[in-house]
Amino acid sequence: MMLKNRVVLVTGASRGIGAATARLLAKHGAAVAVNYFNNAAAAERVVRDITSEDGRAIAVRADVRERDEVESMLRAVREQLGPIDTLILNAHIDTTLAPIVNQSWEAFEAKIMGEMKAALYCVQAVVPEMLTNKRGCIVATTSSTAQHPTAGTGGQSVAKSALDAMMRVLAIELGPAGIRVNTVAPGLTLTETSDRLPEQIKGMVAGMTPLGRNGLPEDVAGAILMLVLDEAGFVTGNSLSVDGGMHIGPSALTVTRKAE
Repeated sequence: MMLKNRVVLVTGASRGIGAATARLLAKHGAAVAVNYFNNAAAAERVVRDITSEDGRAIAVRADVRERDEVESMLRAVREQLGPIDTLILNAHIDTTLAPIVNQSWEAFEAKIMGEMKAALYCVQAVVPEMLTNKRGCIVATTSSTAQHPTAGTGGQSVAKSALDAMMRVLAIELGPAGIRVNTVAPGLTLTETSDRLPEQIKGMVAGMTPLGRNGLPEDVAGAILMLVLDEAGFVTGNSLSVDGGMHIGPSALTVTRKAE
């Protein structure tokens, strides 16, 4: 029960990485607020999975791009679980895969501004209590495309790069109050979002990864768990790659495999 007495809010937690994270943190003792936007049934399934194993969890609806909804969500969490000391920023803002020159400004803006609002509103709502208690932990899910973009991922790459920068600034500003801020940067992870990718692409990416496979939501959840533990109390301002070693570089891997 490494997270006993911790209260965690996971945004975008009805499926994929968020759902896996909510389940794992609850397994280790945290009381978890499972945020969702549209899929109430999926969020309730996550809650049932947790409570069936004697964990504590509630489902809370909010469009985290809307300040009023975020503040309402936070009130509900405080009333039912207590003050939030751990915030996992995982809400997914959908975007199209297309060359930047072919994207409309409206689509580009919606992705970037959506990511910024979803993070900023939640941080501004949660941090005051963390400052009062002089402790807290924030982890944001970014993407490997922030550092290693590929063609067609312009909206995702730019938005997640901005989120990375926001988290680094927060680490500097909140560190003196004992609040740690980090990010995880998943590579290709098999979720509902990645289902639209051709199997050929998934296989190609897996083949260029040292571990020889695509990521799973549970892989990213495990990385988040490491960062939120008190044992990681001197870790802040970091971005943890969760890509099976892909960040090392596929060219180096190719040379190694040819040598074999």
